[in-house]
Amino acid sequence: MSVPQQKLEEKKQHYEERGFFNRFLDWIEKYGNRLPDVLTLFVIFTGIILFASFIAAKLNWSAVNPATNETVNAVNLLDGKGIVRILTEMVNNFMAFPPLGLVLVVMLGVGLAESTGLVSAFMRKVVLASPRALILPIIVFIGIFGNAAADAALIVLPPIAAFVFMTMGRHPLAGLALGYASVAGGFSANLILSMLDVLLAGFTESSAQILDKSYKANPAMNYYFLIASTFVLVPVAVFICSKIVEPRLGAYTLNAKVETESELNNKERRGLVWAGIGTLLFAVLLCVLTIPEGALLRNAETGSLVEDSPFMNGIVPIMLFFFFIPALLYGIGSKVIKSDKDVAEHLTKAMSGMGYYIVLAFVAAQMITYFNWSNLGTIIAIKGAGFLEASGMKGLPLLLAFILFCALVNLLIASSSAKWALLGPVFVPMFMLMGYSPAFTQMAYRIGDSITNAVTPMLAYFAILLTFAKKYDPKMGVGTLISILLPYSIGFAIFWIILFAVWYLLGLPLGPGEYIHLEK
Repeated sequence: MSVPQQKLEEKKQHYEERGFFNRFLDWIEKYGNRLPDVLTLFVIFTGIILFASFIAAKLNWSAVNPATNETVNAVNLLDGKGIVRILTEMVNNFMAFPPLGLVLVVMLGVGLAESTGLVSAFMRKVVLASPRALILPIIVFIGIFGNAAADAALIVLPPIAAFVFMTMGRHPLAGLALGYASVAGGFSANLILSMLDVLLAGFTESSAQILDKSYKANPAMNYYFLIASTFVLVPVAVFICSKIVEPRLGAYTLNAKVETESELNNKERRGLVWAGIGTLLFAVLLCVLTIPEGALLRNAETGSLVEDSPFMNGIVPIMLFFFFIPALLYGIGSKVIKSDKDVAEHLTKAMSGMGYYIVLAFVAAQMITYFNWSNLGTIIAIKGAGFLEASGMKGLPLLLAFILFCALVNLLIASSSAKWALLGPVFVPMFMLMGYSPAFTQMAYRIGDSITNAVTPMLAYFAILLTFAKKYDPKMGVGTLISILLPYSIGFAIFWIILFAVWYLLGLPLGPGEYIHLEK
């Protein structure tokens, strides 16, 4: 056998030894990286949306919204009225883009913590003091638990997880993906209730009242399943990170300037003490403002800490101060900050890397806004729901098809409450007529709503994640990023659906007083 033939055989054998799943991810990475820069990609998507709105409107494409019984028509964004709207509202689209202000505000605190060295010192302290086996589960658990803080966790955890991995001598992109997938993919798992539970319960109640005017929804209707989901997803995420994602990425060599597991010096220890005192005082103040009955940050009328409360509405500034105060005190204690000029310099340094994201946010804001204006996502969701309803499937197969359908719709409409406002009035009554409780239908929806969160480009935080990733690998492409996130979506889908099927077959309660079947 000649040398070229031998090399070809060795290459073929190596390719076959990687297994089907790794070869599938290789294919996604290879062809995904051939796509243009994500900024250009969003511009292309924007053009496609505008053209599709023109075609759909000319074809008189429409659907009846089951929530309001009103006809939703495709809107032509390329006619005179549409062009005027695009021009006059372009700046407002950018300024009103929810992740823009949220990201920049939170990054003031997180960026200062990183710039002063607080993150590095704290993570090295954690790594040195904690068993390695617990660090990954802790990151996943914090990600799932952080869903209670809504979008803030999608911004805060991934870069910190990347830093933890780098401190441990592991690939930071693996940590970045783990942190993001834990928050985004595990969005409907938790040990506590959040604002999302309240929002979804409201839509479920109105949907159920189409058939039963007396039905009242309980925000804790899926609570038992949410708890069980948390303990299922944590080991799944850890396994995927350790056995699939990290081996794919290999050793990290680019920009590896972070000290790995080095002992803290005296200045760093003093800085951590000061930061710890600041964190404790802030936590005490937060408790005073939230725990007592009638506390300032509770809803003045209902006393709720979750539903329409100053605490939940002010979670972003709270996150800012949670990082900013300890970072400032750490800088003073460690002598990194000696004057107000140093604070300004560190804040400027922290925000200097956000330029690419700001440009990306401008384009993404236009794309997502135009898609909403066109009504294409709404019509597709309603048409798809009608097809599923007419499919003739029943029982568990229909429920599993519903989960997968919701996962596909999530690739088009990222907002959990917006999707449920569309799908709830169709599927809640439909499943009620089959004997299933609204709580069970909502539970199935929440699984589908979560499993594709990590890979959908319609979730604006995907663009933010790419910005973070480029910090560790300037050549990072969309294909590589998706190839390290997709295993989480697939793994979460498999084990969440298994848990759902087991719950269904055993007839377990879903939450306090809530069961699978109506007759319970």
